[in-house]
Amino acid sequence: MSPSLVALPPERHVSGPGLARILGLWRRPGPTYAALADAIRAAILSGALPLRTRVPGEREVAASLGVSRTTAAAGYDVLREEGYLVSRRGSGTVTAVPDEARGARATGAFGGPAVDGLLDLSMAAPSAPSALGAHYAAALEDLAHHTGGRGYEPLGLPVLRAAVAEWYTARGVPTAPDEVLVTSGAQHALHLLVEAHAGPGDRAAVEHPTYPHAIDAVRGAGARPVPVPVGPDGLDVELLASTLRQTAPRLAYLVPDHHNPTGTSLAPQDRERVREVARRTGTLVVADEVFADLTVDGPPLPSLLGTAGTRRAPELVGIGSASKSFWGGLRIGWVRARPDLVARLAVLRGRVDIATPVLEQLVTARLLAAREELLPARRAELGRRRDLLLAALAEHLPGWRASVPSGGLSLWVDLGAARSSALAAVGPRHGVRLVPGTAFGVDGSFEDRLRLTFSEPASTITEGVRRVAAAWEDLGGPAAETVAWRAVV
Repeated sequence: MSPSLVALPPERHVSGPGLARILGLWRRPGPTYAALADAIRAAILSGALPLRTRVPGEREVAASLGVSRTTAAAGYDVLREEGYLVSRRGSGTVTAVPDEARGARATGAFGGPAVDGLLDLSMAAPSAPSALGAHYAAALEDLAHHTGGRGYEPLGLPVLRAAVAEWYTARGVPTAPDEVLVTSGAQHALHLLVEAHAGPGDRAAVEHPTYPHAIDAVRGAGARPVPVPVGPDGLDVELLASTLRQTAPRLAYLVPDHHNPTGTSLAPQDRERVREVARRTGTLVVADEVFADLTVDGPPLPSLLGTAGTRRAPELVGIGSASKSFWGGLRIGWVRARPDLVARLAVLRGRVDIATPVLEQLVTARLLAAREELLPARRAELGRRRDLLLAALAEHLPGWRASVPSGGLSLWVDLGAARSSALAAVGPRHGVRLVPGTAFGVDGSFEDRLRLTFSEPASTITEGVRRVAAAWEDLGGPAAETVAWRAVV
């Protein structure tokens, strides 16, 4: 077990009924204590039961799950011996990850140098629309009106700030240009917000799993990410509320629309609950809405930011980007926040980045103005590619399972076995680059998950899945014969 985990006090606790809800239908043939241990271990590895969470005592577990106290104690003993539970006098029993699981963190990486014959399925980033060249040509004509100045606009070009403000307003979120800061991508926006609000020893709540670079941003500021589980139905809002109350994080980072990597989206009632929790606790909630334009099935999702302006809801901040809706090569993002925070972030960015390139801002302003013409085709194509990926998995990897996202760019696949890092390691041998599920966890979780993107062309998807299947077979494919593949709607 990890001594560092033993030394840390638990940050929160789960009740007996709460544990029962997380475990669900956990019973199976064989010894009950072993089934209980297996279920709790799986919940820890999947992130449903976060690390450093105090679990209920054996008596409470027995009463909540309808087992004897002897059975509960035996199940806990198994997990203590394995290192998934750690008991310490005065702190109770808390969840942990043993050293061998901790060491199995991502062996793959996002992207990397292009290699002939290697298909890259590690990044969720679509190619540019065919009309991009025409918008660049038009922006070059616009550029003539901007070359007389210095070219430095720390807040962003007024034309793009107005276009972003209109994008929010059209979605029901009243926004003025002075509430927008243009950045060099959404990741840049996130780093600025974390640096402005969190420092060494502070906490920041993140969904679990989540965008890996959000974890990096928190840790890069010296702060500690506090995970809040995302299950099959999305973010556990009840646990988010208790986390904000119990740990007092400096900010909370959420991806409410077609969540990366799970593909889930917050229901409208849960969005209102998040807004209420933010108001009640005063916690800055950062809504990463980079996938908001990529709803494939159903109506557009309402913004987590709600219909109140920044002056009435200063605790709600949005970040966005042109990378997913249009093209990652633009490197254009933004922050939507109250004007005083926008000004503060503009000063903060001066430490490493004076301003965002002018031409790309002009192109993005034109793309946003033409979004109603461009995005329907993008959504339709993503829908076709999603369905193609699901069909390819059903054919080549019948032991895997995945929920069907209503939009976004990726599937979150249940491998049925804790082999994600090993699969990513052998992937290049079979001509495919993958990123393991552990990359999306705070510490060793999601070894049984894999994110697969459907942002690639159809030929890459079909051949990529065939190569992934070959790599899985190379590992022995333990789940292929035991679980019938299904897409969970």
